[in-house]
Amino acid sequence: MPALPFIGPMLERRRRRRQAGAVVARLFSEPHEADVRWLADAAAGGDVDHARWELRYARRALGLIAAQRDALDDRTASEIAAAIAAAFAIDPHVSPERRPLAERQFNDRVSTYREALQSRGGTIGPADKLGRMLLAFASDSVRTAGSPLARAIELMDAYLGEASASLREVYGGATALPDDVKPSASVAPR
Repeated sequence: MPALPFIGPMLERRRRRRQAGAVVARLFSEPHEADVRWLADAAAGGDVDHARWELRYARRALGLIAAQRDALDDRTASEIAAAIAAAFAIDPHVSPERRPLAERQFNDRVSTYREALQSRGGTIGPADKLGRMLLAFASDSVRTAGSPLARAIELMDAYLGEASASLREVYGGATALPDDVKPSASVAPR
């Protein structure tokens, strides 16, 4: 009996949803406790909960930005965004009545971090801007320079690197492809 024509595309959609889910599961991992304590002390006035949320938002936002920037297939970023939205909908750290607020705050971080990465010119580079934005979101004050900045830059760079590595691991990396093969077609189903 021949395969039904809709089976292939249906299986492909499921595979891609699983891949996006695998990336998002990593993005929703909890920040290291040492990083939380550092950010709480460096910028959040000792507020560990606020620091933890800023690091959660940062990891997730940079993961989405990495998917938009680094993915081999245009569909990947939208699939990652859908998986993030689905994960927010069931996030046990957010009460149901606070989810719209958490989503708005996340979207604010995505926009701000994307802008920081895309901005060119001036004396402050994108990595420095990312670190400053993390400190600004975590703090009520505007002071973002000084000793905490180096660690903030390092942490944001690590989150962005982890997100890119996760994408490569789950979706595959750019390789030498024949001209007639789409990058999305080169990855073996998992």
